[in-house]
Amino acid sequence: MSQLPVLIAGAGPVGMVCAAALLRQGIPVTVLEAEPHLPAELRASTFHAPTLDMLDTLGAARPLIALGLVAQRVQYRNRDHSLVAELDFGLLGDLTRHPYRVQVEQFRLTRILADLLEGQPGFHLRYHAAVAGAEDLGDRVRVTLADGGTVDGAWLIGADGARSAVRRAAGIEFEGFTWPERFLVLSTPFEFADVIPGLAEVTYYADPEEWFFLLRVPGLWRAMFPVKPEVPDDVVASDGFAEERMAGILAGRDGYEIRHSTLYRVHQRVAETFRKGRILLAGDAAHINNPLGGMGLNGGVHDAMNLAEKLAQVIQGEDAALLDRYDRQRRGVTVEVVQSQTIANKQALEAKTPEDQAAYRRNLAEAASDPAKGHALLKRMSMIASLERAAEIT
Repeated sequence: MSQLPVLIAGAGPVGMVCAAALLRQGIPVTVLEAEPHLPAELRASTFHAPTLDMLDTLGAARPLIALGLVAQRVQYRNRDHSLVAELDFGLLGDLTRHPYRVQVEQFRLTRILADLLEGQPGFHLRYHAAVAGAEDLGDRVRVTLADGGTVDGAWLIGADGARSAVRRAAGIEFEGFTWPERFLVLSTPFEFADVIPGLAEVTYYADPEEWFFLLRVPGLWRAMFPVKPEVPDDVVASDGFAEERMAGILAGRDGYEIRHSTLYRVHQRVAETFRKGRILLAGDAAHINNPLGGMGLNGGVHDAMNLAEKLAQVIQGEDAALLDRYDRQRRGVTVEVVQSQTIANKQALEAKTPEDQAAYRRNLAEAASDPAKGHALLKRMSMIASLERAAEIT
């Protein structure tokens, strides 16, 4: 086994999952985090069933579930709050040990994993360690840090987000497009379930003018809205703009307390390759998509588990070509399934023509009334289907 550790850029959920999975197989790792502390981003907050199964093998699922909110149902509604369809994740009980979603901020997982890994032989977490460059030397990788220092590793995994310094250092293109709309996320402690009968913890509202969704995390509801490209950022940042968006949820109700407000651009991009020699990519460094369906963070965890398994085998003597299969599987399923599914999710919610709107509602109603169709839809929504597809790629 190589005496050099595997270097992982980024101590977010994907990097820390990768570290935990490698350590579990006896592979030493050094995590390089640019910030002076663990990331505390609020953006992603959905953990799908197969992701929870994976985290369970690392000892992280149970504490994550304890901190989060179990979402047993997902709903689709019209803007007048009438129900289009409701689906129960319990239908997936034949495929997973966790037939539900868990709603909790992604930084909770990062902290759980850091606590589990702290003090373990072979684990090192370095703060203030921003990657400025990386060079594949053939038998190792040398990383140059922003402070001018260098660190050598056997392999380098870029889990350092959409603006990945590792991806740029490797010269890997990030292909795709940016949606013209931005997405606005507003968090409020207002209890929508008290005034919307039967409201599920995850509810999507379709509308050709302004779709939105409500997602519950412990103590808060998060509402997401599209923002038209012609609206200036300073207008979006105003209290009035947020109040107007929130006032549209319930007729006659305003004055919501806003705890958090985040506006961000939304991309659909995939790296041209997830492997270049001894440099590998995972998570947002490798692919990004719109958040409708909660597939970004979960896909990153799936990357990390797939990569850690194959990389450990290579370090223990298997041919390094095995890592090309990681690229084929995870990049392949990202392009074939995840990108197309997230694009379809957005297009369905904002369907413009009466025909498209009717087809959207009809398909959901059929899935809600037919267990076989519901099972198939939930497999796609929970990413079980994408994992099955990845496993088929040799």
